[in-house]
Amino acid sequence: MLTDKTVTEHRHILVTSALPYANGPIHIGHMLEYIQTDIWSRFQRYQGNTCYYVCADDAHGTAIMLRAEQEGCSPEQLIAAIKAEHQQDFSDFGIAFDNYHSTHSEENRYYSEFIYKTCRSQGHIVSREITQAFDPQKQLFLADRFIKGTCPKCHTPDQYGDNCEACGATYTPAELIQPRSAISGATPISRNSSHFFFKLSNFTELLQQWIRAGHLQTEIANKLAEWLDAGLQEWDISRDAPYFGFAIPDAPNKFFYVWLDAPIGYMASFKNLCDRTPGLEFDQYWQADSQTELVHFIGKDIINFHGLFWPAMLSCAGFRTPTRVYAHGFLTVNGQKMSKSRGTFIKARTYLNYLNPEYLRYYFAARLSSKVDDLDLNLDDFAQRVNADLVGKVVNIASRCASFISRGYNGRLSASPPIPELLHCFSARQQTIADYYERREFSKVVREVMDLADLANQYIAEQEPWVLVRQVGQEQTVQDICSTGINLFRILMIYLKPIVPNMAADSEDFLQDSLQWQDLDQPLLNHVINPFKPLITRIDRKLIIAMQTEAKSELTKEQQLRG
Repeated sequence: MLTDKTVTEHRHILVTSALPYANGPIHIGHMLEYIQTDIWSRFQRYQGNTCYYVCADDAHGTAIMLRAEQEGCSPEQLIAAIKAEHQQDFSDFGIAFDNYHSTHSEENRYYSEFIYKTCRSQGHIVSREITQAFDPQKQLFLADRFIKGTCPKCHTPDQYGDNCEACGATYTPAELIQPRSAISGATPISRNSSHFFFKLSNFTELLQQWIRAGHLQTEIANKLAEWLDAGLQEWDISRDAPYFGFAIPDAPNKFFYVWLDAPIGYMASFKNLCDRTPGLEFDQYWQADSQTELVHFIGKDIINFHGLFWPAMLSCAGFRTPTRVYAHGFLTVNGQKMSKSRGTFIKARTYLNYLNPEYLRYYFAARLSSKVDDLDLNLDDFAQRVNADLVGKVVNIASRCASFISRGYNGRLSASPPIPELLHCFSARQQTIADYYERREFSKVVREVMDLADLANQYIAEQEPWVLVRQVGQEQTVQDICSTGINLFRILMIYLKPIVPNMAADSEDFLQDSLQWQDLDQPLLNHVINPFKPLITRIDRKLIIAMQTEAKSELTKEQQLRG
């Protein structure tokens, strides 16, 4: 059975995050996943492992087609514009993708058709007729989310076709009172259509073994086991025209369902990277007997696709299955679901207009564990924690010591090891911290680092270099104390580098050092540092208020556009 542990031999890892839908902007709820994945991927590279992090826009589906129609452009034009916005947001948050692609690509078309044809040839895909809701005005079949009506249980109006947000009841669209198309307002009619189904139950035994082989968190494996025990249903992998997506081979007016080609987008993005990277081989990472690692980070709401459909399709088509699928919970803000009216539904760009992205990276890390629990972004705690930890503890060490080194010693640190016992105490935590990173226990990483930061600040306070500097004959002592402080700060920044890469880069400029993990035991001796410049500033709570105000104004604009 697989276990989470730090592995000492060189590893080859392909990492993905779930694909954001190309139908709107990235918000801070999305960023929880990409920041978590980016920290883990950066750590793997930091340890010397070969680690590729790929992603793509999920660019198909009815919703894309309808929005493009509303905006008076083609779906291709819409997804290109959205992709550019997404990539800029990710870049500004320091998300270090090796490749960012689109599911509307020739690589994705190829692998979607290949997997489909292979599964069909083995008898795992069947066709049968089903009855669906049909919009007679728009002349298209309606998914449940495009049907609205009055809840048949509590009679709350304007509820979606599969569940009621007021009472939580689940039902079929046919049970809605006065159903209507959410697209045109017309009353849906029933119409028959032939669809293609993937016979997921054929893979029950394979999936029963796979979900218990350590690829999943225990709570996720238990949930999937419940679905397996209840019996797996056939999976509808087709949609009728009109639809924006890939046409199914040999099936006129039929298209692959967006959830068939979305995870295949991982393969397509990596293939695109391989084609542009000499020596990088697609088969090394995707062939059935691959010795590399395939790691997916996803939200808990899509575990059925990644824990059942995806490994079954991959196995059927002769590809490897994932090594790990790590699920996380949702983001709440101030203890509640994100709300546009309260100004807590915050787009990534709205956040970036006011606040340093490293603040959010650090706060998420300080709260993240390996569990599937939801994470709350309490905006008061957010400001207090960033100000107290990053500014008040970590940066404070460098700013207190650097001024003495710059003024009194021309920026040169002591030539002999300053307080080797204290430095060893700090560097000795490296295995513990590495294990926490590997297991995605980022909150424990932060706790360890802040405990060390407290020790460093305590040491400087007890030594009082600001007092000694006024005493004759204490010049070497002051240089040793402050050199020790600078070296302690350096160790802390080595530990924090995957979490706050921009702050780490600025620290590297200040220290004139590359902050490498393997150099934790090698202090900077007789080494010249640059004059200290602020590495990160305190959060001004007025900026948080301004951010929320803009988020509320965006809601007002949306309401005005809807008329």
